[in-house]
Amino acid sequence: MSEELVRIASGEWSALIHPLGAELQSLRDGAGREYMTDADPAYWTGHAPLLFPIIGSLSGDAFRHEGRDYALPRHGFARRSRFAVVAQSGDAVTFALEDSEATRAVYPFAFRLEMAFRLQGAALHMAATVHNRGEAVLPFSFGYHPAFAWPLPDGGEKTAHRITFEKDEPGPVRRVSKATGELLPGGEATPVVGRELALDENLFEADAMVWTGLASRALRYASAQGPALDIAFPDSPDLGLWQVPGAHYICIEPWAGHADPQGFDGEISEKPGIILLPSGESRSFRMDVRVRAG
Repeated sequence: MSEELVRIASGEWSALIHPLGAELQSLRDGAGREYMTDADPAYWTGHAPLLFPIIGSLSGDAFRHEGRDYALPRHGFARRSRFAVVAQSGDAVTFALEDSEATRAVYPFAFRLEMAFRLQGAALHMAATVHNRGEAVLPFSFGYHPAFAWPLPDGGEKTAHRITFEKDEPGPVRRVSKATGELLPGGEATPVVGRELALDENLFEADAMVWTGLASRALRYASAQGPALDIAFPDSPDLGLWQVPGAHYICIEPWAGHADPQGFDGEISEKPGIILLPSGESRSFRMDVRVRAG
């Protein structure tokens, strides 16, 4: 791995984060077992990009603000931006990204995005904080996009894995357009039975599964044998699940926001799911991942 990676450790556990995108790339136990994606280039080389200032795609790959159009690629620019390390210790590190001439050309707002990681044994705590440094309201979305190993170490077959939600999730599942990435209207019957989703690659033939207005703020990802990941996301009301069929990962993505609904043509301040942050204020989004022994 690149020498640029920042390593934090606690007990037998370690994590590696790349300053490019402040992207988590590895979470390992003392036996060297990896709980993140293998990043096989045949499928997807990402690990855990941060989605900011948008999630998913915009209609026409652009948003409108005060009558002017600004082009932004899918998931925004944070994942392709180099963050500065602003604090570091043996078990924790904080990165920061601030607006620049380059970001203001495509997103005309003053902001600071801080991304903090702290490892406490088998628990990785993450917190993203968005600060509005400007005088105008800051419209944004923020999402996590971590790709966890599927199957988990010593977890057996992929089809032995389940996601168990904190609460019943009877609502419909949304899909995105493979052509444009926009959120399709309506939904389809959920494959969740009560609180449990049996994982199968066939679920992702139609691309990502999206829940808007999720009831749960926590879930467990586990197999019938081996370890389990307890994942909490108290500040994120939406969720995406995604993989490329055949790959050895599953993306479990807590979001605050989502892609443009298909055909959306309003100002960014009118976008469904957008957060409007007043001048001088901040908003934080936590994600905690705790590995439980099997």
